[in-house]
Amino acid sequence: MLIYLLLGISFGFASAVQPGPFQTFLISRTLAHGWRNTLISTCAPLISDIPILVLVLLILNRVPFGVENIIHFAGGIFLLYLAIGAFKSFKNYSCIQTTEPHSAGQNLFKGVIVNLLNPNPYLAWSLVMGPLLLKGWQETPCNGITLILSFYITLILSSSAIILIFATLRKLGTKITRILVGISIIALAGFGIYQLWLGIATL
Repeated sequence: MLIYLLLGISFGFASAVQPGPFQTFLISRTLAHGWRNTLISTCAPLISDIPILVLVLLILNRVPFGVENIIHFAGGIFLLYLAIGAFKSFKNYSCIQTTEPHSAGQNLFKGVIVNLLNPNPYLAWSLVMGPLLLKGWQETPCNGITLILSFYITLILSSSAIILIFATLRKLGTKITRILVGISIIALAGFGIYQLWLGIATL
């Protein structure tokens, strides 16, 4: 059981700190809306990974080429949509409200969409986590449960730490925060274009 605990913690931490669309989304939302309205978004993988896990296990740990291609295109378009929205906020940064009605729920919903349209979870579950889960479960269900729990607890806690770090940077002043928002826009747009490029390159 210990090995599955350590594996879950390791992969959970690596997934949280690895630069990608979801991490960029969390940072941009934190800078725009504050940590209180963004923290709930760390739970997005708990929702989005359910269909991903079912899909991967049903197709025997392999993501079909066509599915990955569609995800690249859809994810790229959605990330560009988020980048455009963030840019509108950037232009009128002084008007941004740090607390907006229902923004926490909206952030969670958008976080789920970002993760569903991100190829990384599909690849991670098909190449690493899926086979480990099946192997651990076959040995004893306790191993599989340990792997899942340690992975998601570490992922959520590490993502929350990232949010709190950028929430602290947000307090340094409007100019600094606006620069960080600008950087997050570039990152979102960059990931979006990269996703589209991957979709085109694999045609």
